[in-house]
Amino acid sequence: MKTTLEELQAFSAVVGAGSITAAADQLGQTVSGISRALGRLEKKLDTTLLRRTTRRIELTEEGATFLAYTRAILASIDDAEEQIAARRQQPSGLLRVNAATPFMLHAIVPLVPEFRLAYPQITLELDTDELNIDLLERRTDIAIRIGALRDSTLHARPLCTSRLRILASPAYIAAHGKPKNVASLAQHTLLGFTQPESLNRWPLRGAHGDEWPTAPAIKVSNGETLRQLALQGAGIACLSDFMTGLDRDRGDLVQMLVKETVDVRQAINAVYYRNTQLTARIACFLDFVGARMGAH
Repeated sequence: MKTTLEELQAFSAVVGAGSITAAADQLGQTVSGISRALGRLEKKLDTTLLRRTTRRIELTEEGATFLAYTRAILASIDDAEEQIAARRQQPSGLLRVNAATPFMLHAIVPLVPEFRLAYPQITLELDTDELNIDLLERRTDIAIRIGALRDSTLHARPLCTSRLRILASPAYIAAHGKPKNVASLAQHTLLGFTQPESLNRWPLRGAHGDEWPTAPAIKVSNGETLRQLALQGAGIACLSDFMTGLDRDRGDLVQMLVKETVDVRQAINAVYYRNTQLTARIACFLDFVGARMGAH
C-alpha cells in the first residue's frame, strides 16, 4: 500500500482548512495536486475518507479514525525534526500563537524582538481573536487566555495575573469630576463590553457585595478599543494592568475609587492540547514568556 507523507499532509490540510482550495494555498500546491493525493490515498485504503459537497467537506467515520492516526504520524515527524534541532540548541519551525488583541499588543509584541534574537530559527505567526478559538481547527500551537478556563481538553501553564482597576483620563476628570463613591458612578459615563456580560460587573465593594453591575453607555467587543476610548476621555472603564501600566505611569489614566476596589486579579494562562507533544519551539516560547511575565 505504501501511503506517502505527501498524501497524509494533503488529507490533514484539507480537513484543517475546510476545503481543497484552502489546503492547496496552505501547502503551496495546486488544487489538482491535492485532489490527486486524496484520490490516491482513498484508493490505497479502499475506503472513502471525505464526503465532498458543493458547500463543504465532511469526514466519514473511517476518515475520522484515519485522521487521528494521520495527525499522530505528522506530529511525530515534526517532533523528530525538532528534537534534532534541539540537540543543536536551535529550536526551529513555525509557531502559531493566538491571543486577544490587547494582550497581543501590550504583552506579547514587546517581547518579540528579544525572542527572535534568542531563537532566530523559529518563525512566528501571531493571530488575534477576542473569543476563545478551537486550537485544532485554527492549527494554533499556543493560545493565551485571560480569566477562568473551562475547556478540560486543554493543558494550562500559568504565566501571571493582572489586576483590574477603575480608570479614567485627566480630561474626563476635568470635565466631569471623580465619582465620590460607588453609587455616584451611576451619574457618570461608563464604558464596557458587549460580551461576556461578566466583564461589566466591576470589582467594587459596597452594600451590593464585592461586584457592582454596570450599565455602560458605550459597549465594545475589544479591550483595546475600550482603552482608547478611556484615553480619549469618553468615560470611565474597568481595565487590566497588563494593558494600562504605562498609561498609569505617564498619568494618561488615573485610578479612581481606590479604597472601594476589590483586589481582583485575572489569571493569564498559556494553553495547548493535553495530547500535544511539548515540542522544543513551544517549550522555549513558554519558558521565555513565562520568565518575563512572572516578574510583573
